[in-house]
This record gives sequence, C-alpha cells and structure tokens, in this order.
Amino acid sequence: MAFRSLLLRRAALPTAAIGAVAVTTFLAPRKTLHAESPPVNLQSAAKSHSYQYKLTRPPVQQSHRKPIYDDPLPPKTPSSSRPSSNSPSQSQTSDTQTSPTPTDRLAAQIRRARLFLHAHTALAEDKLNDLLTSFFDLENSFTSTIISLAPAPSTGEKVLPGSLYVLVAAMAGSIVTRNRNILLRGSIPLAVGIVAGWVVLPHTMRNVSDLVWRYEEKVPFVAENHLRVRGAVVQGEKAARELGGEVGNWTESRMREGREALEGWVSKGR
Repeated sequence: MAFRSLLLRRAALPTAAIGAVAVTTFLAPRKTLHAESPPVNLQSAAKSHSYQYKLTRPPVQQSHRKPIYDDPLPPKTPSSSRPSSNSPSQSQTSDTQTSPTPTDRLAAQIRRARLFLHAHTALAEDKLNDLLTSFFDLENSFTSTIISLAPAPSTGEKVLPGSLYVLVAAMAGSIVTRNRNILLRGSIPLAVGIVAGWVVLPHTMRNVSDLVWRYEEKVPFVAENHLRVRGAVVQGEKAARELGGEVGNWTESRMREGREALEGWVSKGR
C-alpha cells in the first residue's frame, strides 16, 4: 500500500511540471527572434543615407562674384586641457621634486667630505714629494761635492795616507802650543794642518780652496777679506822667498870666503 502511494506521487510530479511549462509559454509575450540576422549599426546606416543624399543632390552652380566679407577664420582647435599650476597635486609634486630628500642630503655631505679629504691628501702628498725631492737633491749635491774634492787619478796623489799626515801635523801643532793661550792653541794647529795639506795634498787642497771660494762668493764681505788675506799671504811669501834668497847668497858668500881663507892658511902652513 505504501509502495503504491509512492508511485502515484512520482507520476504526479512530471505532470505538474509539464503543466507549469505550458502555462508559462502561453502567458509569456510573443516575440519573433531572428537567430541569423546581423546586428544593426546605426553609424553605418547614417553614413550610407548621407552618401545616397549626396549622390541624389543636384549640383550647385558656382558664383563668379567676389564676396564682400573676408574669409572666415579657421576654427580654433581646442587646446589640450592642462592642469592648473596652482593645483595642490602639482604644487605637491613640484615641492617633492625641488626639495632634496634625506638620502640626497646625505649623499651631498659624503661627496663634500670625500672632496675635502682628497684635496688635503693630494696637498700633503705634494708637500711630502717636494720634501723628499729636496732631500734627494741635497744628498746628490753633497756626494757630487765630495767626489769633486778628490784628486784626479792622473796626479798619483793618494788621499788616505796624505790625510793621516795632515792630521799628525795638526796634532803636533796642538802639542807644541798646549801651554799657551787659547788663541794660539786654536790657530797654530789649524795653520800647521793647512800648511801640511798644501805640502802633502796640493791637488786636494786646490779643490777644497775652490769650493770654499764658491761659497765665499755668496757673501761679498767674506770674499773681500779673503782676497785681502790672500794678497797679504802672497806678498809675505814673496818677501820670504826674496829674504831667503838674500840669506842664501850671504851665507854662500861667507862660506866661500871662509873656505878661501882656510885654503890660504893651509897653503901657508906648508
């Protein structure tokens, strides 16, 4: 019995659905549908209508009369709408573009610091290079000066034993004047050493005197006094040579007279 009631319900459901569809179809408004018709384009239709009008319009006769009015001005093209310069968005953008950011300010400060450091480092390097160059020039000048004082190999003069002889002569002069005043103890050894140098090392002393004279020329007062002293020394040497010649001649004449007297006395004694 229960199974039969269930079958009746299932058979009633399709019948109710078919009835509802039929009612809806009957009551819905009727509209003809064209599935394959193309959509209507209003713009194309308007263009075709205007084209047909132009073809059917009668031609307009051109007038040869001169118009009394000027030619109409060409229509002005509307300028592109630009945002006002006073708009808040543009002012904000300009402020953003003109005002540097903290990163830009930091980069600028770092750039200034780097340029300052580079400039001072380059300046210090140049000063150091100039100082080293001056030291090298001084060393080169000193070595070349010492080399120029040495005698030429062709002279056969040896500096080492000659300088020892000069040093011994100066020490001998200091020993002789050890009990004298300070002026003699300072001048006599120097004079004895200079004389011994001119005797033992003439070429070396000539080079030394030329070097001293080059330095003395830078001070006119010292150079003039040097010339005066040198002239006095030369004159004294000349006078000493003349006196030595006279003394030698007098001694030789006295010896000759004594020898003659001795020979006469010997001959008389026989």
